[in-house]
Amino acid sequence: MRAAVICESWFGNTRRLAEEVARGLEEIGEVEVLTVDDRMPALEGMDLLVVGAPTHAHGLSYASTRRSAVQRIGGRLQPGRGVRGWLHKLPPPAGERVAVFDTRIEKPTFLVGSAARSIARRLERRGYDLIVPPESFFVLDVEGPLKDGEIERARAWAESLARTLVGARVFAAPVATVR
Repeated sequence: MRAAVICESWFGNTRRLAEEVARGLEEIGEVEVLTVDDRMPALEGMDLLVVGAPTHAHGLSYASTRRSAVQRIGGRLQPGRGVRGWLHKLPPPAGERVAVFDTRIEKPTFLVGSAARSIARRLERRGYDLIVPPESFFVLDVEGPLKDGEIERARAWAESLARTLVGARVFAAPVATVR
């Protein structure tokens, strides 16, 4: 199996979860973790694409919300393109399955929104096959930290994704390399 975990992360929480998701998938194949500002992964032969983002202003980040996040962390980074821009550059599907997650404050979705739901809608409109419903992981405040137990929950979620793929037998022989 080949998988890529793509994330947008401003305060490190979504990135930490992306890394944990990769650990949960690594037993059944080769997994790569990239940010939305890294190069686009080679999708040919990709079995699973996992996309994660923080929830900004009830959904995916905009240039203005990314600038605000950069200011909160002391202006050390460029605002980047965010998941919204990354999805715009994503080529049409070639058999990849997808799963999505977000980080957000633990309140009802109708109050805080969900980047994962926005990502899922955009991917499905482009023809990608979502293998599980969008997942949310929780932070205690805008900048974090992650709520206790969320790292473990991300690993368990990834392991269930791996079991889903194995059960569906949608990939070639596993490769035991993790980057």
